[in-house]
Amino acid sequence: MRESLRIAVVASSRFPIAQPFAGGLEAHVWHLTRALTVAGHEVTLFAGAGSDLPVESDRLRAELFEPSATARSDVSMPPIEALQDHHAYLSLMLSFARNPGDFDVIHNHSLHYLPVAMGPSVETPMVTTLHTPPTPWLESALALAPETRCVAVSRHTAQAWSHVLGSIPVVHNGVQLDRWPTGTGGDDLVWFGRFVPEKGAHLAIEAARITGRRLRLAGPISDDRYFRDRVAPFLGDRVRYEGHLHQNELARLVGSSGAALVTPVWNEPYGLVVAESIASGTPVAGFARGGIPEIVGDTAGVLVPGDDVDALAEAAEKAFTLDRREVRRRAEEHCSDIAMIDRYTGIYAEMVADRERLTASSTAEACPA
Repeated sequence: MRESLRIAVVASSRFPIAQPFAGGLEAHVWHLTRALTVAGHEVTLFAGAGSDLPVESDRLRAELFEPSATARSDVSMPPIEALQDHHAYLSLMLSFARNPGDFDVIHNHSLHYLPVAMGPSVETPMVTTLHTPPTPWLESALALAPETRCVAVSRHTAQAWSHVLGSIPVVHNGVQLDRWPTGTGGDDLVWFGRFVPEKGAHLAIEAARITGRRLRLAGPISDDRYFRDRVAPFLGDRVRYEGHLHQNELARLVGSSGAALVTPVWNEPYGLVVAESIASGTPVAGFARGGIPEIVGDTAGVLVPGDDVDALAEAAEKAFTLDRREVRRRAEEHCSDIAMIDRYTGIYAEMVADRERLTASSTAEACPA
């Protein structure tokens, strides 16, 4: 493999890869892109407008497509946002197909089906990181493109896709450990993430009430109704909303807390907030759902069955007794961005080598001795 690769990183057409992050996927792509750049690779980022990384970026221009009045009036007209996303990814994949020499590797993080569906028509080797359990359109695309190279963010996610893909590699999402310094802890609980029903902030509020400890909340309000109905009525001296914080502010908040509550009501494919919490030395009290147990292990937190708020409150008190140095050590051994980059660059090397062998074989067949 060459020392430096030209890597196209494909993300969401709807969200920029910028702080404060819209969600865990955007945070992961931000850290991955930055780490690849630091490692000496030439990265071009394809995402929503407003990304703040010091790399070349090209907007996925979803909003630029406006169908004609005739097209809009057709009974098959989907929601305009869906059509614009389709147009943005179609344009991108056609560009990759028409310009096969622009990149050495394409790394797809999009949840849209088109990059996978059109991947076989693109000469440049592509790998797709699966950040979610199966969705209808993406599952359909992968079922028809079994040669697609995929990686899962956890063993749980790999298993969720095994009926379509068989066995696939797992690369846990990594965090930049020096951006999450070990904090001194404190007496408060913290919960951070997107305010949507599936993240379960309302359960964290109830568990904190049982413990009698103050709870500090942070993250984007992605579902206004949920926040208004299930979170806002409980805000006050004992439950405080700190806002949608930049990474350095969030690291200070998490590091100054005694334990982090992680309360998904669904099976988290990975759980980046867990990795970020334990990188700060802050133990986790949470629900044993999805990929979360893979990150926490035996030393970085206390996990209980999903939706059991009373057990969660007990787990929170136990988490306060854990050694923060051991919690941080777990992150260093299992959640480092350096380990993540090593795994991905190894996969890139395999992809480039496979392409070179295929090219050499095709040349030999076309020009026999």
